[in-house]
Amino acid sequence: MNDDAGLDRRTLLRGLAGVGLGLGIGAGVGAGATSIALRPETPGAADTAAPGADTGSEAARPGGRRVEPHGPHQAGVTRPPTPQQHCLLAVFDAERTDQVADLCDTIGRAVDELLAGASGELPDGPGNLTVTVGIGPRLVGAVDPALPGADDLPAFVGDVGLPQGTTGGDLMIQLCASDPGVLEPALEHVTAQVVDLRPRWRQRGFRGPGEGFVVRNPLGFHDGIAVPRTEAEQAENVWIADGPLAGGSVCVVRRLRLDAAAFRGEPVDRQEEIVGRRRDGVPLSGGTVDDEVRLQAKAPDGQLLVPPRSHARAAHPSFTDSRLMLRRGYAFDNGTTSGRDGDPVPDAGLLFICFQADLRTFSATQHRLDEIDDLMQYVTPTASGTFLVLPGSRDGAGLGGALRAGA
Repeated sequence: MNDDAGLDRRTLLRGLAGVGLGLGIGAGVGAGATSIALRPETPGAADTAAPGADTGSEAARPGGRRVEPHGPHQAGVTRPPTPQQHCLLAVFDAERTDQVADLCDTIGRAVDELLAGASGELPDGPGNLTVTVGIGPRLVGAVDPALPGADDLPAFVGDVGLPQGTTGGDLMIQLCASDPGVLEPALEHVTAQVVDLRPRWRQRGFRGPGEGFVVRNPLGFHDGIAVPRTEAEQAENVWIADGPLAGGSVCVVRRLRLDAAAFRGEPVDRQEEIVGRRRDGVPLSGGTVDDEVRLQAKAPDGQLLVPPRSHARAAHPSFTDSRLMLRRGYAFDNGTTSGRDGDPVPDAGLLFICFQADLRTFSATQHRLDEIDDLMQYVTPTASGTFLVLPGSRDGAGLGGALRAGA
């Protein structure tokens, strides 16, 4: 490893990625049988124009300021720059794989209709609702197995206990809004346009207050301190750079049950050793919240200030030569479930959602966490999958236009 003083801007930014609970454990396999039947196109839906760009006059609306849905990228990834407080993520199986672009176009038209207020499903309007659509490896591979997003997640150490039916999937719809009441009717409207979608799993999530992507995770530590924020950093790390899917992204979704009680039962100094940062976000190697974790920094007695098995060290991209990921996670609380001894335990934790230009960014990092990260002993994956988030709909091409170009 190079000396800290020689780290360039890119490496410094990457190193900040291992903050708080950044990654989960688990892999998914696509499933499905055989028929996507598309409902008749809603009259005029394709011609419905969404309202214009964000305006300050809408900021005071109860549902938040409108988020522009169109452009080179879908909304719900980097737009808005501060994620909405509520999320509903749903995964489906599709019956057929021979009409993938048509499926995506149909969903895209339904989203446009919804966000334009033409559907009547949202009496108070969509507010800052965003709808982000991704397709699983089985559907991507049916278009072209060489396309980004055609590869599934590899197997990770924690995959053994993943419940049946909560890995993989053909279609992901992520809905985010300040008003949780719009999420369910919005999902119903979008999926009603497609026959023979089978629900696979779903999860509601919520975030605490904050600006930008930084928020405290369910373990009480800051997460999202460093994500690619500028357009240049996002172009390098988040978006697929070229080819027919340029402007898209590879999404990994992990539902992680956290043993928060056991973690909080540790002394605070031990919690900080496990994470590699103090609870206020400052690295154990010193500095401020925004500073790089200095992996070579040592105490006077020669001990590393950032422990060898800390999450911040294990997740540092310098060990895997991987890029940054944009983490956009939400907490969840499903009440209780049965533990190994049959007694009720909290079914709560982190709905981990990340976006990156290639799947290796996530998988290479997770393999390393499996090997040396002490934080993983408090994590149990209960759902997992990866999805190609299509480029944004623009120039009348429809959401499936990139798939036709790549076929």
